[in-house]
Amino acid sequence: MTLARVQWPDPIRAGDVVKVRVLIQHPMDTGYLQDLTGHLVPRNVIRQLTCTLGPQVVLRVEPSSGIASNPYFEFYLRAVETAEFRAQWWDDRGLQGVLTQTLKVG
Repeated sequence: MTLARVQWPDPIRAGDVVKVRVLIQHPMDTGYLQDLTGHLVPRNVIRQLTCTLGPQVVLRVEPSSGIASNPYFEFYLRAVETAEFRAQWWDDRGLQGVLTQTLKVG
């Protein structure tokens, strides 16, 4: 199971530009490493990460195998009103992860 966390400052006022940090716990295996028995560990990286705030896409990333394990993404967005923040990602194995949290604007 993949875990994720999102962080932003609190409190947020309408119109503030907010730094958002997303951390996803994922091995990001490149397919080049060997296990203890000498067999290659199959490639398994996050293929796409999409972050939305309400209906609007605020970040879309297609990382490569050059990203380290447990990738960390940081970006800015303008908070206008309270909305649901959603981070959704897919990896090479076809597994999907979702993180939702309400971004409250006061």
